[in-house]
Amino acid sequence: MKNLWNKYKQVIAYLFWGVLTTVIDIAVALVLYHLLPNMDVFWNTLIAWVASVLFAYFTNRKWVFESKANTVKEYITEMISFFLGRVASLILEEIILMIGVSIISENNFDLLKIFAQLVVIIFNYFWSKLVVFVNHKEK
Repeated sequence: MKNLWNKYKQVIAYLFWGVLTTVIDIAVALVLYHLLPNMDVFWNTLIAWVASVLFAYFTNRKWVFESKANTVKEYITEMISFFLGRVASLILEEIILMIGVSIISENNFDLLKIFAQLVVIIFNYFWSKLVVFVNHKEK
């Protein structure tokens, strides 16, 4: 059992913090909605997205990928590449949904959204593992 835990510890931590990231996104959006009901949905969503991506960055760097970056330049490089990956996954999701709706139909939007989210989760994990938190592992 311990070998199984050690083998999948990073993936389990990634999924755990990912769920909390989703909660942060929803919570920020709802708080903004209730405090500033006239705020445009675009700005509400953007602020919630930035807050949740910041949360994801710090939790992923500390508890998922255990980054060893310790200079300001390394932190900034990590953060920029993390945000670029999240922007790329947002675009990827939009492309999947647009193509899916045009090919399959809007009647299956719920399934398309779930599929797109699974692709995004996998993309974000590997982007973080192979691009963002790869350069400073051991010093």
